[in-house]
This record gives sequence, C-alpha cells and structure tokens, in this order.
Amino acid sequence: MGIKTALPRYELYLYTAVLAVALIWAGSWIFEASSENANRKTFKESVKPGWHYFGRKMDAADFEWVMWFTTFRNHILFALVGHVIFAKIFSLVAPKHRSLVFGVYGGLAVLVTMGWTFLALVLSHCIILYSVAIFKSKWMCFAAGLCTLASIKLEPFNSWQEALVTGSFNLQDILFYGGCGFSIMRCMSFALENCEKKEGNYTFSDLVKYNFYLPFFFFGPIMTFDRFHAQANNTQLIRKEREMWNITTKALLHLGGILVVDVFFHYLYILTIPSDMKLVAKLSDWSLAGLAYSNLVYDWVKAAVMFGVINTVAMLDHLDPPQPPKCITMLYVFAETHFDRGINDWLCKYVYDYIGGNHDQIFKELLATICTFAVTTLWLGPCELVYIWSFFNCFGLNFELWVAKFFSLPPLSTIESAMGEAMSRRIRGLFNAANFWAIVLYNVLSLNSLEFAKMVGRRLIFKGFPLSTLSVLLVTYCGVQLVKERERQQALLEDPERVKPVDGGKEKAE
Repeated sequence: MGIKTALPRYELYLYTAVLAVALIWAGSWIFEASSENANRKTFKESVKPGWHYFGRKMDAADFEWVMWFTTFRNHILFALVGHVIFAKIFSLVAPKHRSLVFGVYGGLAVLVTMGWTFLALVLSHCIILYSVAIFKSKWMCFAAGLCTLASIKLEPFNSWQEALVTGSFNLQDILFYGGCGFSIMRCMSFALENCEKKEGNYTFSDLVKYNFYLPFFFFGPIMTFDRFHAQANNTQLIRKEREMWNITTKALLHLGGILVVDVFFHYLYILTIPSDMKLVAKLSDWSLAGLAYSNLVYDWVKAAVMFGVINTVAMLDHLDPPQPPKCITMLYVFAETHFDRGINDWLCKYVYDYIGGNHDQIFKELLATICTFAVTTLWLGPCELVYIWSFFNCFGLNFELWVAKFFSLPPLSTIESAMGEAMSRRIRGLFNAANFWAIVLYNVLSLNSLEFAKMVGRRLIFKGFPLSTLSVLLVTYCGVQLVKERERQQALLEDPERVKPVDGGKEKAE
C-alpha cells in the first residue's frame, strides 16, 4: 500500500492526548511499585546505592550498561580516544595507509586486553575462513563460517577455546564471546564478498585490517566487508557541509540519552521488577503492559546509545557505519523489527534477501525466514529461550505475508478499494495495534524471562479481557496512527511528487 491520506488534525490531537495520558498513568504505577519495593530482599542483587541526597537507589540489573558507563567507562574511553588520535594523525600524514593503522592499533589493543592466546585464536579463525574464501564457493564459505561460529557457541568446543585465554577479569567472558562472535561474522562477510570479486582475491591483510578495526571489534556493529573496504581505503577525506556539526550533535544526543537512562534507573526499576514474579503478580494490568513496553524501549535506547558512541568514532574516521535500530515505538510490523542494524543488514544481504528475493512468494519467504532465524539462533547461542524467540518471530514475519496475500484477494481487495483512504488506514491501524503487542510479547521473553512474557500475555489477553485488553489496544492504536502520520509526512518530504490533487483539490499521496 502507498502512503495514505492524512487523518483530520483533531483526530491526531486526540490520539496524542490519549497516548500521553496512558503513558503517564502506566509510568506512575511503575514508579509507585519501584519506590515501595526498593528495599525488597529480592532486589538486593540488582538495586544498588544511587543518589544518596535524593534518597534514591539505582536499578543496576543490566550488567552491559553498567559495564559501559560505570565500571569500565574509563578503560573504554581510553581505548577509543587513543584510536581517534592515531587515526587522525595518520589520516593527515599518510591517508593511503590509514586502514593499516586501524588494523595495527586494533590488533595491539586486543593483544594488551586479552593476551596473545586470544589474538592467536582470532587469527586462526581468520586463516581458516580466508583459506576457504580463495576457492570462491559460497556454500563452502557458509559451511566453514557456521561451523566456526558453532565452535564458540556449543559445548565442549566453546569451553575448550575459552580455556585458552589466560588471565581473569570481570570482562573476560563478554570480550571473549563478543570478540570471537563478531570476528567470525566479519570473516564470513569477507569470504562471501571475495566470492563476488570477479578477478583475483582480496589479500589476507585486507581481512586483518577489516577484522581488527577496534571500535567494531568487541561489541559491533557489523559493517559488511564491501562497504568497509571501499570507505577505509578512500583517500579523498573531505567532510561534507555541516558534517562535523552533525557528528557533534549526535554525540551530545547520546550523552543526553545516557543521562536520561540514569535518571530513569533511579526512579523506575523496569529491569529488576520483572525478575520478581511474586511482585509482578500483584501489579495491575496497566503496570504489566507498561513494564513490557518499557523494557523493549530501554533495549532500543541501550542499542542506540552504545552503537551511537561507536558510530561517532567511526564517523570521525570518515566511515558510514550501520545506523542505530528503529525505535520500538515506531514498529508495528515484524519486517522492520531488529535491535542490531549491523547484524540485520548482514543477515538480509547474505541470507534473507539472497534466498527470499522480492519477498512476495510464500514458500520462498518461508525458506528465507527459516534460514535467517537458524543463523540468528546460532549467533545468539542455541538454548530453549532462543528457540522460542526464533520460532515466534519467524512465524510473525511469515504470518504478515500470509495476511497481506489474503487481503489482496477479491472480494476483500475490492472492498478496501471502495472505502475511503482514511477509513482504510484506520482499519489497518487496528491490525497493526494487535501486531505491535505480538512484537512486544515475542521479544520481551528474550529480554526478561519466559515466565514474565507468559504473565503479561495471560493478563492482557485472558484475565484482563475485555477492559484491559481493549483499553491497551486503543492506546496502541493511537500510537500506531501517530507513527503512520509521521511516516507519511517524512515520505512526502522525500518525494513531494507523490502528492496529487484529487477529490476537488484535496491532496492524496500515491
């Protein structure tokens, strides 16, 4: 479907008011639950001392966030600042060799951080996949890459490799699996791009320079080899107009995001509360809905800020890295749902789009999604929770296509064509609202627990029916319509020619 006609302005104002009131109301319930249970025994492990002068404790349940912006903040900043300084010096002195500097500095940083055995392990992965890449067989590259990835995700191979890394510190496990995992995915990208190279092969040094780019090494995002190679070897390092202003603005926004999350962690214990099922059972339906929604919003904010910090460094290096994921509030279809745009781009390019084509054939789409989520399951680490998450998200993606195909058949397509554009948009908004909560429930289980997701689903669909169910859907419907209006306006700004006068001069977007 194209971009629909705008809804009446008063209707959009009404949607905004309803959504704002609902969010404030749900937030007040969560604030009350956080304040009254701050000293709860089950909270001791994750609720730590915070703002003493304000009498507020802090939700510290997310180790990754605490690691980045509290515990190891200075270490991460030191490594990234060093990278920026060396990259800038060599970009000015020897721009032709700046990609080499990226690889050397990254390799030395990995050596100092994790030791020579880890560095040797990563290089062994590179050698294996490079050796396969020179045969220029995609199926061999995929087989070798997935087997290598499985070796760090499945027992007993992962324990054996992890034991090779000497030393002991708090970050070792995360850096080991993050570094190895992202490294193997980058090596697979290199191997697959080498298969597309018509003459000759890329060199092993090209792979090393790509793989050991420090900002991306441990935590991502993944930038496919073809894009990185072209941009890192570009010697025409000219900034676009207002580019530095935009980089500075984004950096300040990320800093603002960190401060906002810090404030929220002191007043809303959205990560700790779902871990206490006895407390969760006592909360209202609106509190549960707000908790589930806020957990996904937080995960998006975390990804946006963490990848944003890394992307800021990459943009200073004259790279165009993968953008942060789309906000969960803006999602109402499974086809756009992802929390790591780098992995999403990798999967789409090498698996999903490669198999699915234009994604309009049911069986090809089913095969493409099954293969995509099979690779994703291996990437995340096979376990019961990941299996459940993959199954439901795979089903949701295919179900959207089935529904679209069904409604494109007569007489349903004829009925929709006969009704007004605005009414069609309203009806689609109802389905999108239900789809939004399917996305929330299917993904919150991977962020919290299966028990929490089941509790939310049971309360909102069964026990809360009809009052809680319909009221939550109404609020979600208002949000979906506001998102659709924003998308409509953005699309028309990008392509004003799509607006044509119809019905006596009224504007209609094709």
